Amino acid sequence: MKITDIVPARKKLSKIYIDGEFALKLDTEAVLASRYTVGSEISDDELKELIDSSNEKRAKERALWLISYRDHSRKELEEKVGRAADAESARKAVDRMEELGLVNDEKYARRLADELINVRHFSKRGARYKLTEKGIDRELADEILEELEPDPREHIEILMETKFRTAPRDEKGKRRVVAALQRMGYGWSDINAVIANYFEEDYI
Repeated sequence: MKITDIVPARKKLSKIYIDGEFALKLDTEAVLASRYTVGSEISDDELKELIDSSNEKRAKERALWLISYRDHSRKELEEKVGRAADAESARKAVDRMEELGLVNDEKYARRLADELINVRHFSKRGARYKLTEKGIDRELADEILEELEPDPREHIEILMETKFRTAPRDEKGKRRVVAALQRMGYGWSDINAVIANYFEEDYI
């Protein structure tokens, strides 16, 4: 097979023509970095290597773009990169991000746990669910949350004075507050203790 033309396209891609016909689009930088130019002969195996190189480069660029906006866990980043790249290219891209220190599950988990517990006032159980949902290992999540030692009733009190300060004092309003606290991972006994005190009645 012979490469008969290489035409610049959008999004840093180039159209590759083989034997006079359009074949595929590849990353422009990957093509330039290769030894192939117009007129070069290329075998099926060599074309596959060039495609793999292009895919890996695009995957790494997407990974960098995603983490430039916010931190990601390894699992989360690999899944997002994998939406626009093959699984192997996504895995290699995330491996490279880890090597560069741009992806670190422990650091990510500590920052997220601190936000969930100390800023958003999630329960320990609710924070654990969020961490594991992001791909953080359960054992690591438990270790970090044990260090933070959140007091559930104290956090519910804070939520009652901030997030739920304007909640209606009627039965419907109280039920909504209880449901919201349950979704955040709080248990019945802790909710009841605070709600009963807040509304001066035993609600549950």
